[in-house]
Amino acid sequence: MENLFHTIPADLPAELFDTLLESGSVRIERIVSRGHATPAGQWYDQDRHEWVLLLQGAARLAFADGRELELGPGDWLEIPARQRHRVAWTDPAQDTVWLAVHYA
Repeated sequence: MENLFHTIPADLPAELFDTLLESGSVRIERIVSRGHATPAGQWYDQDRHEWVLLLQGAARLAFADGRELELGPGDWLEIPARQRHRVAWTDPAQDTVWLAVHYA
């Protein structure tokens, strides 16, 4: 048995991406942010859909169409494949822990 919160390093110079499970066209990953954001002008433009759940912390996602969404613990959303998005902000004072499911 493992715990999503017990293996977070004290020093986190970059966002941490851990694949928890991968099978066929599905990948489940834990993402940990601590004040991290996607660099300005850079967008995620993924081949697969992504369902993301914010478990702990706080974040803001930005979309290429100008929308921004604030997320707190328990908030989730589906990001369709090819929808350009970026992490605009995460709380620098605490770990922001995400659970992301990527699928075809």
